Amino acid sequence: MGDTVLRMGDTAVLVCAEEGGPLRGEADAVELLGHAYGHGADVVAVPVRRLGEDFFRLRSGVAGAILQKFANYRLRLVVVGDVSGYVAASTALRDFVLEANRGGQVWFVADLAELPERLGRGAGPA
Repeated sequence: MGDTVLRMGDTAVLVCAEEGGPLRGEADAVELLGHAYGHGADVVAVPVRRLGEDFFRLRSGVAGAILQKFANYRLRLVVVGDVSGYVAASTALRDFVLEANRGGQVWFVADLAELPERLGRGAGPA
């Protein structure tokens, strides 16, 4: 199954397929952003397994570069899946995930079922 666009309230969410290519850096982010714009999406939901290990090592700068691209293009990113192993191994990542989930630009959710509620809380656009 490929990427799909789901309507959650007034928000179009591009849900990336599990089996797609990895999101490893800025070039991949720009390609994904173009794909999202082509589908009229406001939010991009990416499975954890599509993110490289470097994304979860904040020191690498990969997460920062990817998130900056999403912020520049005013699209929100949602990381979908279990990040508990990564969070347990890094206090910095734990703090980052907690802070990100308080904002409106990037969220970490366990599954897509959490997303409609998050979107309905009135978190503003990026």
